[in-house]
Amino acid sequence: MARKKKPAEHVNHERWLISYADFITLLFAFFVVMFASSQTDKGRAQQVSDSVTKALEGKHMSAMIAAVLGGAADKTGQGSAMMHGPGGSNKTEQLIPADPKAQKMAELLPSLKVLTEDLKKEIEAGRIQISMQPRGLVVSFAQAALFPSGEDVIAPDAYAGLEKVARAISKLPNPVRLEGHTDAVPIHTQRFRSNWDLSAARSIALMEILTARFEVPRTRLSIAGYADNAPVAPNDSEAGRARNRRVDIVVLNEQGIIGEPAKGSTGPAASIGAAPAAQR
Repeated sequence: MARKKKPAEHVNHERWLISYADFITLLFAFFVVMFASSQTDKGRAQQVSDSVTKALEGKHMSAMIAAVLGGAADKTGQGSAMMHGPGGSNKTEQLIPADPKAQKMAELLPSLKVLTEDLKKEIEAGRIQISMQPRGLVVSFAQAALFPSGEDVIAPDAYAGLEKVARAISKLPNPVRLEGHTDAVPIHTQRFRSNWDLSAARSIALMEILTARFEVPRTRLSIAGYADNAPVAPNDSEAGRARNRRVDIVVLNEQGIIGEPAKGSTGPAASIGAAPAAQR
């Protein structure tokens, strides 16, 4: 008796659909997870990015403080913000900029916040401007806020603002550079032969007040006179010239210290070219 021939098995040409469906499911789950994790910090990351950009451009810091710190700074000098997690719980998220320049600036953010609050009236009156720059924290006094026109004697009504700055400086180990600036209008008097003399004399006058009256150590300070060579506005209008007539107190950060001479060295040091004019 002949054996019954077994019918041929039907080839399943749709088996690939199972693997394809599994792959699509996993891919969908992956993108869902990525989307969910990115949405939590998307707004905060944009705020940090915008704030660091403004800081590097030397713009005012009131908005930056609110964006980067979200309130207060911690003891390490890094900004922190309260984030609301699931179920209403709070967690503190450290906002540490990845850019090395931003990290160098972050060390002075607490001091900037304090000074912005302490000098609020002077800032609103246009007598003082505060900015964070790559070289450090810059407190810029308009000439009219410190000196009569063409003079280097600090007016007594400026002492209150200077005291607040001196108090902030005393809490920091950073070196401080005092920079005098003028507009482009030449000066030639019996006391000042040029704007170089005037800008340097104003830096020295500020140094004397900070050390004698507010007891800032002289070893922390250096002075520089730039005359009209570092303007912040065009000199073709009175408003621009008024902005250029200023004295800057620069609390140097790590980046700013690079350009300063090393302290404690003995013996003559070789130099190429001339030192910055009026800087001693």
